[in-house]
Amino acid sequence: MLASASDAVVRFQGGSNAGHRIIWGEQEFAFRLIPSGVLYPGKLAIVGCGVVVDPEVLLGEISSLRGRGIDMSGFRVSANAHVIMPYHKLVDESLELRLGKRQIGTTKNGIGPCYSDKALRIGIRVQDTLDERILREKLTVALEVNGRIRGAWRAKDLDLQEMLQEHLVLGAELAPHITDTTRLVWELLAEDKMVLLEGAQGTLLDVDHGTYPFVTSSNTVAGAACPGAGVGPRDITEIWGVAKAYATRVGAGPFPSELHQDPASYLQERGHEFGTVTGRRRRVGWLDLVSLRHAIRLNSVTHLAITKLDILSGLDTVGFAVGYEGADEARFEDLPYHQSIVEQVSPVVEHMPGWSEDLSRCRRWGDLPSEAVAVLELIGDVVGVPVAVVGVGPEREQIIWNQAGRDDSILAAGLA
Repeated sequence: MLASASDAVVRFQGGSNAGHRIIWGEQEFAFRLIPSGVLYPGKLAIVGCGVVVDPEVLLGEISSLRGRGIDMSGFRVSANAHVIMPYHKLVDESLELRLGKRQIGTTKNGIGPCYSDKALRIGIRVQDTLDERILREKLTVALEVNGRIRGAWRAKDLDLQEMLQEHLVLGAELAPHITDTTRLVWELLAEDKMVLLEGAQGTLLDVDHGTYPFVTSSNTVAGAACPGAGVGPRDITEIWGVAKAYATRVGAGPFPSELHQDPASYLQERGHEFGTVTGRRRRVGWLDLVSLRHAIRLNSVTHLAITKLDILSGLDTVGFAVGYEGADEARFEDLPYHQSIVEQVSPVVEHMPGWSEDLSRCRRWGDLPSEAVAVLELIGDVVGVPVAVVGVGPEREQIIWNQAGRDDSILAAGLA
């Protein structure tokens, strides 16, 4: 929806471990690397330098979209984005096995080891796949370092020459899309174009601000859009935060508001809570307003969107975590900084009356039952940012605006 009012959409972090399912008319798409704005003709869809790219996954996405009649001429990938190599996936799997009971729940797509090589300055960048000499030199070093890790955990060896040739071929296929995306974004902004910056994971998966170590390997907060896309802080005019009307988590890690009994299965089934990439059943819980308020502060959110409100229909009461209680009966109004505390707290849950109406038929704010409006008002009051948009289904017409939120948005002014 936001992409429709933009001239370009830039993905700024993460990798192919992220999955985004999009309903587009009668069709359904599952995106992993390419911004969903590519579905609009004439829009630029850009993978920025902060993303780690699996070239096989990316080329597979390009081929699949072309096969479905999507014009890919506006797709670009940063020459400076780092490449996920086969040894990264082996290291990822080996590390997860070695962690035993402390496993993170990684998708084993090689995301973490790729970012690790980037920080070690031995990473392979997209532009390197266009130069045989540079790629060979970098691969020699990277294989030696990663080989020591793999050797310690008995992972299979990889052939340098074979990997070199494979990635030169992949680079040649990607070549028409590879460019200096940072300069491209600067040019768009200089022409007063609208650029939408898109993240891949939620705030509490941020490597610095999330529930470490049960996090992803990049910064997911809005501030990371600057280095990940190549823009300055003053270029950003609006920051949109998106949250479901209940909470979910894939993989291991603390989840204070998690539900282990009913209505957990009700929410999972009605909300189709299964990972887009892994197919894993998501853990579900009541919306955690402590964590949501924390996320809004970290991102300095200006506009809040609440999705899947329709999934709560049919519940007698709707719960929210409004605080935490520790083992010693200590009360926490904010997210505790210490991991051991977060892992042991219990949620302080406030319940509000539910509703039986089918919200999927609502098209205006005034169509929502009073109980649903009360829930949205509670969320806005507790987190400090009013709800601008609410989703009551996957279709475009099932996105409902709070008129005050729409009037306050520069981006919304360009929406059809």
